[in-house]
Amino acid sequence: MSMNKIVRQTHRWVSLAFTLIAIANFVALGVGADAPWLGYIAVIPLLLLLPTGIYLFVLPYLAKGKKTATP
Repeated sequence: MSMNKIVRQTHRWVSLAFTLIAIANFVALGVGADAPWLGYIAVIPLLLLLPTGIYLFVLPYLAKGKKTATP
């Protein structure tokens, strides 16, 4: 499996986990439960989403540079 595919799959699954944690956070706030730790748990996936998202954002620009470099 290529590095690009691994990063893409990781980003996809971590974003799903972040979405579920964010929904749980809103539900907990709506119910009135005092759970500040739930908000802090959402930071963990964000720390993983940042580098993978930046990599996926830059990837097309890196590929474009490789295409123009080769004749």
